[in-house]
Amino acid sequence: MKQSLGAKTILCPLPVLVVGSYDESGRPNVMTISWGGICCSDPPCAAVSVRKNRYSYGGIVKNEAFTVNVPSAAQVRQADYVGTYSGRDEDKFAAMDLTAVRSDLVNAPYVDEFPLVLECALRHTIEIGVHTQFIGEIMDVKIEADVLDENGRLDVAKLQPFIYAAGEGGYWAVGGSIGRSYAVGKK
Repeated sequence: MKQSLGAKTILCPLPVLVVGSYDESGRPNVMTISWGGICCSDPPCAAVSVRKNRYSYGGIVKNEAFTVNVPSAAQVRQADYVGTYSGRDEDKFAAMDLTAVRSDLVNAPYVDEFPLVLECALRHTIEIGVHTQFIGEIMDVKIEADVLDENGRLDVAKLQPFIYAAGEGGYWAVGGSIGRSYAVGKK
């Protein structure tokens, strides 16, 4: 029998995403979120939800752009750090020895060391409550060649993304494949 927990933000798994933006003075900044993901396939779009009091908020609005960076499990320390400290107080790229790369397509930086990056042009802003959802059209995807399979597709086992477990507040590694989509459920 299920037990009621009330209205809570518990959904599992949640991706660990690092959002890149320039602050209002043009300095690169990053923050870690788990409230985000793909929200449309045509045009390809990603959504991230950010509180107005977060330092990244103003930069995303001003520059009308952001990047979504996917760290690997080996980069959990860097991802946790940039989600714990504010860019108001320090340069998080320097603190974690990360490299900010200026996108050629949008006015936002990405993290060179993280294996997967979505470069997004801000298309919609939706006020939800304490969060604002930014919907960005994906203008380009950049990926390290060593996380691609022999057919040039993303290999999740090589990417080694990790997830955030809401409720317990921990990070978890992604396990192995349990079946092929659009095949495992067929008769």
